[in-house]
This record gives sequence, C-alpha cells and structure tokens, in this order.
Amino acid sequence: CAAAEERVFRAGAATSNITPLIGDLVVGGFDPQPSKHIHDELHARCLVLDDGATRIAMVVCDNLSLAREVCDEAKELASKATGIPTNRILISATHTHSGVSGRSQRLLTPDPQLSTYQQFLVRRIADGLVRAVNNLEPARIGWGVGAEPDQVFNRRWYMKPGPDLANPFGGVDQVRMNPPAKSPNLIEPAGPTDPQVSFLSVQSRDGRPIALLANYSLHYVGGTTGSAISADYFAVFADRIQQMLGADRLDPPFVGMMSNGTSGDVNNNNVLHPHPKQPPYGRMRIVANAVAAEVYRVHQSIEFHDWVPLGMTERELTVASRKPTPEMVARAKRLVAGEQKPDHARDLAYANRTLDMETAPPEVTMVLQAIRIGDLGIATSPFETFTETGLEIKQRSPWKPTFTIELANGAYGYLPTPEQHRLGGYETWLGTNRVEINASRKMTDALVNMLEELKD
Repeated sequence: CAAAEERVFRAGAATSNITPLIGDLVVGGFDPQPSKHIHDELHARCLVLDDGATRIAMVVCDNLSLAREVCDEAKELASKATGIPTNRILISATHTHSGVSGRSQRLLTPDPQLSTYQQFLVRRIADGLVRAVNNLEPARIGWGVGAEPDQVFNRRWYMKPGPDLANPFGGVDQVRMNPPAKSPNLIEPAGPTDPQVSFLSVQSRDGRPIALLANYSLHYVGGTTGSAISADYFAVFADRIQQMLGADRLDPPFVGMMSNGTSGDVNNNNVLHPHPKQPPYGRMRIVANAVAAEVYRVHQSIEFHDWVPLGMTERELTVASRKPTPEMVARAKRLVAGEQKPDHARDLAYANRTLDMETAPPEVTMVLQAIRIGDLGIATSPFETFTETGLEIKQRSPWKPTFTIELANGAYGYLPTPEQHRLGGYETWLGTNRVEINASRKMTDALVNMLEELKD
C-alpha cells in the first residue's frame, strides 16, 4: 500500500522546429518543386510519459513520411541523452504534402547516407525529446473519443465501365481514386471511413494543460499556394485546441499534437457534393476547427487519473516486397526506351517504378509498436494504411479505446487490404504499393498480438 501511494505519474512535452530551407524541394506530388515561401513553420511535437517504472516517448513530425533510418538515428541520439530505451520511442509523420521529404528515395532501399535535411531532422527530433524530458513534472492523464464524420470521405470509387478505370499497366481497374466531381459514372465508395477522433490529454496536478495528442483518419487537406511550406491541418488543429483549452502562453508551453490515423484511402474531397471553393489554406482551417471543436466538447467530461500504468512493446516484422511480372518489365522497358507510345498519363512514371521494383530487395523488415496507457491502446503502422485495417485493429484490440498512428518508425508506401488489391486503383498499383498483397493481414495480426501481450 505504501508503494502504491508513492507512485507518481509524470509528463513533459516540447516542440522542436524542423522547418526546411526555402529552395528545398516540396514533395507530395509526381513533380517536386523548389519551395518559394514558408506559410507556417514545421515542428516535431514531443510528449514523454512516466509512471515511475516505465518511460515512453511519442513524436509527431510535420513531414510527408520518414525513413526508418531517420527514426532509428533520432532514437539512438535521444536515448543516449535521456536514458529512454530506443524501443520506448515512437516517431511518426503527419503526411503533410507541403514539406521536404524525410524518406528514402527508394522506399525499400536505404539511401547510402542521410540527406542534409534528414540529418537536421535527426538532431531536432532528439533535441525535442531532450526538452520534453527536461519538462517532466507530476501530472494526471485522461482520454476520450469523439466523432467528426463530415470531414472524411473514402476517395476510392466504383465506376461505370469507361476510360476512368484505365491504369498505367495497360489494364482496367474496378475503382478509381479521386474521380471527377459529380461524374455520372460514379457508383459508390469502395471502402469505409472512420469518423472517430481519439485523444489523450495530460495536465499538471493543478490543472494546467501540458499536451494533447489526437488521432484522426484523414489524409492531408491541402489547398495551399503550391510552392509554400506548410504543416497542413495538423498544425492548425494544434493551434486551435490550444486556444480552446485556454493554454496560450504557458510555461512550459502547451503542445498540441495531431497524429494521422489509418487514412490511406480517405481524404476531405466530397465528390458527390463538392465543398464551396475556399481561399488558400481556408479548407484546412475549416477541417481543423471542426475536429478541434469535437475534441474540446468531449474533453469537458473526460476523467483524469493521477496515475495509470504504462506499457510498450516493439517487434520487427518482415514481409516480401512486391515484384513485377516478366510481361510488366518488358512493357516498362519499351515505354522507357520510347519503343511504345504511352496511352495513360502515368505510363512512363509507372514504367520507371516497375523497373525500380524489379531491383528492389526481396523483403523489407519494419518496426511495429504497441502502447498501453491505462485502458487506452495505441498501435503503429509504417504505411499509408487503409481505414479498414484501422477499424479491424480497433475491433480486435483488448484495449478500449484503441487507435493506430500511421507512417510511424518508417515509410514504405501504401498498404491496401487483399480485398482492395483485387479492385485495383492508384493505391494498389505496383510502385505505389511495394509489399506483398497479404502484408496488411500479417501486420494486423502482429499488432493485435502485441496489444494482447500488454495485458500482462
């Protein structure tokens, strides 16, 4: 009894600026362009929790995605400075399309050395974690789940037969990503959405907000000025929830965090009833304000705990890489050599991706993590993960609630389910998806087993 009374739960948070230089390439599309402006700064947002026996750290970076090597080096550096074991540190990316890439040029093959910006990311992520540890103080923690269904739309649609379904491999798909708005050929979405917005909140013993980490299964929103750096709606949410919680200008500063859930097939485009046109950055403000308002509403009635147990487990999972058929390779070589005329806008791009996958390593080994915070569960995925996978993890997890943070501890492209693979579409194309067709099942089973292990 005396030992139980002495337990102290502590939390600390900090941000670290990771804004790239003007002139660095803005990634997210097929043709990266040099940035010409910084609309808003990018950050690594760090939260450290300590139950007196276990200390864990979670980082959310404003970046498209991060190579495993970037995450590994940042963890090593932070671990040496703070004593937190590397397998107790989670590092994820938000997937903003208005930043400079932290991932490898060939996603399944590590670059020979980190780029200048990747090295900068390593140092700044580690610095943020050191600062969060320096800010540790007695705290209490709570969590909750709301719903904001009006901002999430499955972007894969069944279409009537026609040119909309052609793919860059000379074939025909059953579904199309981001079809034309109000198209008469639309039938129905090919998958679900997850409207839940989950969050955990930490505050000092006297009620001062320390940090709030949220999770929403929505791709980036966009609507930027193209060549400008921006953290997208993720950062707007962080700023808005800070305002709603009355957490401005605190010492230490409050840290708002929005992690990306399983949003590989979900965006903010309503193709049946398109949103009214907005000025640059206007749409992301609408989305962030709506999600923050729902979090704030639920936050008013959550229970805060003076102490909860923490648990975290890490496992490596190896899956096969996906290889092109001999016919696909032959066609790609003809396209690249100019011996075959392209008949799809992305024929040449995917011909190059096909040849790249032919020489990719035969398998990839990824890091998976599972976290238990009281009765809350968190899983990780290093992919742009389909919502169906996230919903299955929530349903099968022994912890209620549970959410999944995607693009965590690495970046290996899209992860459709086997069922979605059969439908085709952009997310399933070789070179967009790079791992075996059953990879989502193997990952889901591993994560559920890891969450089960945390019961012990």
